[in-house]
Amino acid sequence: MNRRIFPVSALLGCCWLPAQAPSAISAPAPSKAYASSIGFRYSLPSDWETIEDQASIPDVQKQSEKSAATDAERRGIDCARMVLTARHGNPPSVIEAVAMPFECFGEPMTEKDLPGFAHGVMEAVDSGFDLSAPVTANYDLGMHRLWIERSGATVKGQAEPAYTVETVCTLLKRGAVCWLTIAADADALAAFENGAVKLDGDELPALVPATAFGNLSP
Repeated sequence: MNRRIFPVSALLGCCWLPAQAPSAISAPAPSKAYASSIGFRYSLPSDWETIEDQASIPDVQKQSEKSAATDAERRGIDCARMVLTARHGNPPSVIEAVAMPFECFGEPMTEKDLPGFAHGVMEAVDSGFDLSAPVTANYDLGMHRLWIERSGATVKGQAEPAYTVETVCTLLKRGAVCWLTIAADADALAAFENGAVKLDGDELPALVPATAFGNLSP
């Protein structure tokens, strides 16, 4: 399978959202969880505004399909779904999850395909942001191997504000999933990384453990 599996930038239109009004300072919010039919659950603080089960837009899909180079890319565009979008703060931070069921795609993926899947998910970020100093790593959660990439980012043509873009992908029994954040501050990055997850049968306290990048600091 081609490592560049498909472009899903068309699904990521919610990555960049208008700034929200500042929120009043309050105690840490309890968490809320999103469960996916392909076998994962992911938790976020309840003060993040979330949209669940957001399907792709057919007209945008058709436009992306025209640029697909292979049948695999076209199937990927049809099968990929934005299953969770969340935002918080001012300037806004965004967390998204993109899932691709193997039943729809027609064949399973392997670990070597994860970087290609991840970079497809990140195409919309690449088009709107200047990314710098990317760092990648692999780590294990329970029985699952995860791929992660972190980079600095600024909106194209602007020197500030500075963001952190982080993408985490893994394979489940029934599909592949990537979580992506555009974090405006350390608290937003921590909310993304510290979200509790269930991957198939494995229940873990955080999506990204402190040891994921070795000695690298956020």
